[in-house]
Amino acid sequence: MPLDFTAIDFETANSSPASACSVGLVRVRGGEVVAMTGWLIRPPAGHDDFQEWNIRIHGIHPSDVADAATWPEQFDRLCDFAGADVLVAHNAGFDLNVLRRASAATGLECPPYRSLCSLQVARKTYQLDSYRLPKAAAAAGFAEFSHHDALADARACAQIVIDAARRHGATDVDALADALSLRVTTPPVAAPERAVA
Repeated sequence: MPLDFTAIDFETANSSPASACSVGLVRVRGGEVVAMTGWLIRPPAGHDDFQEWNIRIHGIHPSDVADAATWPEQFDRLCDFAGADVLVAHNAGFDLNVLRRASAATGLECPPYRSLCSLQVARKTYQLDSYRLPKAAAAAGFAEFSHHDALADARACAQIVIDAARRHGATDVDALADALSLRVTTPPVAAPERAVA
């Protein structure tokens, strides 16, 4: 199996995981970046307040997303780009939670994406004083990018996994996870609804 995956990164408007306001996606085939895309998102109603802290981090203001596609309007585009790929993200728990929570907030069913965390990959691959994305990406040979720009972050994340796979002689995402004693995670199965007596 070749090293195929999609790296993903979200920025959020506030502390709610459903408040996605930007996404970056990078497709990797055979260990090479073959496609990149990213766009702004108007966060779901009820999750669309922009907090000053978040604006300071990513520089996205409410006015920037006023005419952007809503989560339901852009959801198929996101899923079409990702296909059936394993999703790779730096602190994947956060990004996969955004995907699930924004979908739930808008009544959409999120595909059962498998995921690998490039933060965990970096910790098992490099000797660094910090494993934040800029430091880990620099160790992977991808320095000087616009941190907290979703597309740039997804590209940096992809580079970490490409570099780690090369260093560990891993031919695909599952082999890389095995080499590092990590798991390619699958989404939690929702507990069945209990009938109220």
